[in-house]
Amino acid sequence: MKVASRSIAAAYRAGDLPAFFRLSPGDLETAAREERPEVDRGALAAALRDYHRDLGTLNAGVEALLTRLAHPASRVVVTGQQAGLLTGPAYSVHKGADAALLARRLDREDAPVIAVYWVASQDHDAAEVASTTLLDHAETLHRLTLDLPEGVPVGRVSWRAEWSAQTMALLDHFETVPAYREAVRTRVVRAVGQSGSYADVFARLIHELLAPAGLLVLDPLHPALARRMAPTLARELACPLEGPGRIEAAARRLEAAGFTPQLRRPPGATNLFIEEEDGRRRLLRFTGQRFQTETRTYTQEELLGVLAAEPSRLTPAAGLRPVVQDALLPTLAFVVGPGEIAYGAQLREVYELHGLEQPLLWPRLSVTWLEPNVVRLLARLGATAAEVQADPEGVLGRALARERGAAAASAERLAALEAELRALSAELAALDPTLVGAAERARQRITARIAHLQQLALRALVRQEEDRTRQLTRLKRHLLPNGVPQEREMNFLTYLLKHGEEPLRRLLSLPPGAQTEVPLP
Repeated sequence: MKVASRSIAAAYRAGDLPAFFRLSPGDLETAAREERPEVDRGALAAALRDYHRDLGTLNAGVEALLTRLAHPASRVVVTGQQAGLLTGPAYSVHKGADAALLARRLDREDAPVIAVYWVASQDHDAAEVASTTLLDHAETLHRLTLDLPEGVPVGRVSWRAEWSAQTMALLDHFETVPAYREAVRTRVVRAVGQSGSYADVFARLIHELLAPAGLLVLDPLHPALARRMAPTLARELACPLEGPGRIEAAARRLEAAGFTPQLRRPPGATNLFIEEEDGRRRLLRFTGQRFQTETRTYTQEELLGVLAAEPSRLTPAAGLRPVVQDALLPTLAFVVGPGEIAYGAQLREVYELHGLEQPLLWPRLSVTWLEPNVVRLLARLGATAAEVQADPEGVLGRALARERGAAAASAERLAALEAELRALSAELAALDPTLVGAAERARQRITARIAHLQQLALRALVRQEEDRTRQLTRLKRHLLPNGVPQEREMNFLTYLLKHGEEPLRRLLSLPPGAQTEVPLP
């Protein structure tokens, strides 16, 4: 993922990008007033019923949600994520919870609002979804990686018996309360015990966790749903370079405004992938006459034939996927992370190409879970989890300097020195104006050197403390596992394994869109 010169997500949250987004991030009132009469909600509910029946998750709760979805004035709060191993990083669950929480807030008897989780089963990047990380009570990080085939949509990859064995072995070695382990094991067994794909296991686990909160799962590769997406894909085939051209035009406008675009569409690249005979998913390019991949060429008629016979083989790229989603669903709001917001900044005119208006993008809920030992360490350091994630060594070093009364290493001492040097430079300049430049250069060199020495001193304190207590190592395991912020790396099942159902209850009691740190008992 590209690092933006300015954060598109932060600018969107601040309301600074009205030219790129139709609605501002908190404009729920406008979003709720809008209607989507063209969506056949009855047919959509029937397709989702077929999917849940095949997934093995069709129950009374799902039927009740489908009945409400079929209401002629229903709307949807949708979110989605790649089908990560055992639900993947924690934010995958956080996003689904946020969709359920927001739908609950907006729901009305005369206009039901239902939460939907779009399982990205079409994605073919195995490296993104094949691994997961959990942390047990002994503070051992468990990293499980499965051998998924590269280049094949995860919704086509059958779940294997050896993967079940590897998963159960991980749970067996996870040090925790036996009752909590058994509860998670039961959920996992239900998810992997039925036949199906890698994406099906993910969908069943999300269903297990969040269906009671009012969430439906959706797999776009399911035949009943893929058929309903075919008209949008056919429209894209009719003008395959128009959408990419609009994305590139938005990229240039973002660059002019000081941002790094998330999406680029090189010449000839379309917004469509095809799943070819060898099972691999490849990007379609258009030469002006024919479509081609690395392995073969197609006419437009051939691709329309594929779409008619096997609609799930033709799938959208990132620049079209939200449009396909929101053509299928009566979307009120789309719960998104920072990367998806950056994509969204380039898609407003792609929506218009398909006769749609871009829905409200709702920045997702964000949670950092604080276990009791982490709460104690943070209190000692006088820091938040976010501060530790941003600069762990600096947080610990400054805390140790305060404890030891090491004023020489403090920011205040450096500021006082800089003020004194500025005053001295001014006095020298008053005596001889030709000394102004030399005095200023000397001040900058001295303050930079002292700041560097302070950092060396703080690091020395950290090394001494680490040798004695290893507290920074412990904090990093919890807050920066494998060097990555917690919710982007740690599996949410970690907290169910260690604390039972309480983390899920606390997650579902948060306000929609919360950005918070949540202590655990």
